[in-house]
Amino acid sequence: MLLVCLVSAPLLSAGCQSVAGTDRRQLNAYSIEQEIALGDEAYAEMKVGASAIRSGPEFEMVVRVADRIAAAADRLHPEIASRFEWEVILIDDDDVVNAWALPGGKMAVYTGILPFTKTEDGLAAVMGHEAAHAIARHGGENMTRQGLVSLLAIGAAVMVDPEDRTIVAAAAGAYGLLGEPAFSRAQESEADELGLFLAADAGYDPRESVGLWERMSARGGEPLEFLSTHPNSETRIRDLERLMPVALEIQRRRLLDRGD
Repeated sequence: MLLVCLVSAPLLSAGCQSVAGTDRRQLNAYSIEQEIALGDEAYAEMKVGASAIRSGPEFEMVVRVADRIAAAADRLHPEIASRFEWEVILIDDDDVVNAWALPGGKMAVYTGILPFTKTEDGLAAVMGHEAAHAIARHGGENMTRQGLVSLLAIGAAVMVDPEDRTIVAAAAGAYGLLGEPAFSRAQESEADELGLFLAADAGYDPRESVGLWERMSARGGEPLEFLSTHPNSETRIRDLERLMPVALEIQRRRLLDRGD
C-alpha cells in the first residue's frame, strides 16, 4: 500500500484543476501539450484508413461549422482553445452515426449522422458538443483515472492482508475507479452545456440541439439511463431546455456583434 501511495500522491496533488466554463474539479495528470500530442498522433493514424470526402455541399458545410465553432471556442475559452490547431474531416460512412473531437481540436464527422442533424444548426449542436469534450480536457481526465485504476490494481495484488484488499476495492469503487468511469455521465452533460454555448456563440440557433436529441430518441435502441454511462435523450433535452435562456442570450449578443 505504501508503494501505491508514494506513486499516486504526486499525481493526485499535481493534477487537480477546474474545468473551463463549469468550474467542476477534475483530476488530470496530463498537460495540455501532452494531450494535444496524443490527439495529433491518434488523428494521423485515423486518417490513414479513412474514406474522406473533400468536396461538395456536405463537406463545405462541415468545414464552415467547424470554423465557426473554433472561433467561438477561441472567444469563450482562449486559455485552452488558442493552443489548438483545429482541423476537421468528413468521413464517408453512412452506417456510423457519430462525430468526435480529439485533444488539440482535431475533429471528425461521419456522413451517417447528417440525416439526424438535418440543418447546419443541428450540425453545430453536434460539433459544439464534441469540441467541448476537448476544451474540458475529458481525454486527459479519463487517462488519469485509468492510470489510477492500474495503480490500485498493483497495490491490491501485492498486499497480504485480505482486509487491506477490501479497503482498496471499496475506495476504488467509491471513486468510480472500477469498471466504467464514474464521471462519464457528468462529462457528457458538461459537454452538452459547453457545446450549447459554443454553438450559440458561433451564431447558430441553440434550440436545434433539442430537435437533434428528439430525432436521436426517435431512432430508438437507447439503453435505460441507469444501465448506461451516458444520459438518455429525455434527460439531455430537459437539461438543454433549462440552459436555453442563457444560450439564446449568447446567440443574440453574437448576432448583434456581427450586425445580423
